[in-house]
Amino acid sequence: MRQDLKYSFRRLIKDPVFTLIAVATLGLGIGANTAVFSIVNGVLLNPLPYPEPDRLVAVYSRTADTLKGSSSYPNFLDWVRNNQSFCDLAAFRPDDLNLIGLGQPERVRAEMVSASFFRLLGVQPIVGRTFSDADDQLGVTPVVLISESFWQGGSALQRPRWVRR
Repeated sequence: MRQDLKYSFRRLIKDPVFTLIAVATLGLGIGANTAVFSIVNGVLLNPLPYPEPDRLVAVYSRTADTLKGSSSYPNFLDWVRNNQSFCDLAAFRPDDLNLIGLGQPERVRAEMVSASFFRLLGVQPIVGRTFSDADDQLGVTPVVLISESFWQGGSALQRPRWVRR
């Protein structure tokens, strides 16, 4: 085996083009396999971190122009009122907000969610409370839930947070 290894290294040193092609092929193969496994692992093998993730579905509006259109909040309320198929419904919408306070304003990503969002996912905050049905009424004071990393002062652009208006 020692002689075989010596011979292999001598051949690799003698032919640098072959060596470069072999190393590049190995690198691309390993990289592609790692990328594919990461996607399969994240999407198919690891379950979502919610109770009964196989029972969660996303419902979108469909128009002539779009397959996955957003819906208005009054439409969502109609869906909730006329629901006969689902255990619970929750609305969510991504948004960008300006965070102001001490120092420079900062642009942050947020999600506008209905009061039933965390209840539907079975998620509880570490501190405080989730939204109540009273928070979903028109004219009430806005309520905000923030992530642990946001609370501890990480970069706002990297911090997910849930916001309810």
